[in-house]
Amino acid sequence: MFDSPKELIDKIRLGEDSLLELKEVRFAGKRVSAPRADAVADELAAFANSRGGVCVLGVEDATRELIGVPIDQLDRVETFVRELCVALINPPLNPFIERMLLPSGTGEEVAVVKIDVMRSLFVHRSPGGYLLRVGSSKREMSPEYLARLFQQRSQARIIRFDEQVVPTANLDDLSDALWKRFATPRSVDIRDDLLIKLGMARVDDDGTVRPTLSGILMATDDPRRWIPNAFIQAVAYRGSEARPDAAGDVYQLDAADISGPLDRQVIDACRFVMRNMKTAASKDQGRTDVPQFDMTAVFEAVVNAVAHRDYSIYGSKIRLRLFGDRLELYSPGAIPNTMTVESLPYRQSARNEVLSSLLAKCPVPADAPWLRTDRQTLMDKRGEGVRIILDNSSKLAGRPPQYQLLDDSELLLTIPAAAP
Repeated sequence: MFDSPKELIDKIRLGEDSLLELKEVRFAGKRVSAPRADAVADELAAFANSRGGVCVLGVEDATRELIGVPIDQLDRVETFVRELCVALINPPLNPFIERMLLPSGTGEEVAVVKIDVMRSLFVHRSPGGYLLRVGSSKREMSPEYLARLFQQRSQARIIRFDEQVVPTANLDDLSDALWKRFATPRSVDIRDDLLIKLGMARVDDDGTVRPTLSGILMATDDPRRWIPNAFIQAVAYRGSEARPDAAGDVYQLDAADISGPLDRQVIDACRFVMRNMKTAASKDQGRTDVPQFDMTAVFEAVVNAVAHRDYSIYGSKIRLRLFGDRLELYSPGAIPNTMTVESLPYRQSARNEVLSSLLAKCPVPADAPWLRTDRQTLMDKRGEGVRIILDNSSKLAGRPPQYQLLDDSELLLTIPAAAP
């Protein structure tokens, strides 16, 4: 926004409005004394909660005079901004910070710090509360407006959360190899049109075609660059507890943060379980290897987790916990719509319809011989995943898996291990 020096200068001359905030910078020794960190955090969060905007540090608000920031203080100012974005704004912001040289009223070039904030996928709280930019000022949102904004930026919107534009991304951020795999041999659309039809891109409020959340999750090598919580945190423990035993022995056997496009996350999570689970031997009718967990059930569980989790909950990730006697899989978000834990085996409801559609186009990899399924793709449109999890695990372990809804914000699936 206001990318060229001329465009920015012209905007500064007109003064503050819904898209522009001006701040003079002062120093006391080696620290920034003005503006206050709380005040800047409030302005940036208000921009993110609205349509976005630009804050320029180094300009006197009342006179619109370009005062500038000393060159040797630019690093300190940038650090000041980055730290307040993390410490004072929740969820944290990651704005684009740019140093620019602009001509002052005397014709001399001075340095300013331009902070470009995009409209956010999330609703941000700053020291002043939940703020909204209105003209050249900010105001706290009413409870009704705040509830409506949370709804608009969640899965309950008419445009679902997985179809939301990611404001900080552009189509060139998508990997050609990853998005082209969803094109059919008969596809004749140009890139932009095809991505829009697939739900991997959409036109934003400014008329720019940008990736959607689904596009980022399925067609980038590391979605965490834009969606920090888009990964699976996997840990394998030695015993049945997530803490050291009395002897203080090492209690974590293995740990990994599994990222990448969602279909890769599914397979890598299954490989993590395969690598860390034990296999017993049965000699009832000749030697037979008995795994702790049915891998088809594990596969179905992980697919459901990445497809149906609530990506609008900032900071929450899928957690896979492997113990000696059970596997635990935590998925952020309550059960969608009117479904209950009891109805899971009998009904299906997609929180993320675009993601489910794309996963239904991803083939089951040929190098997964442990996956005993006749299905050709990762996602089952027939809604049989939960039934497979329950039936296969019960047959192997002699006890059924259990679903629990924790604090109405996280779904826990516990799969018992087969007896050794």
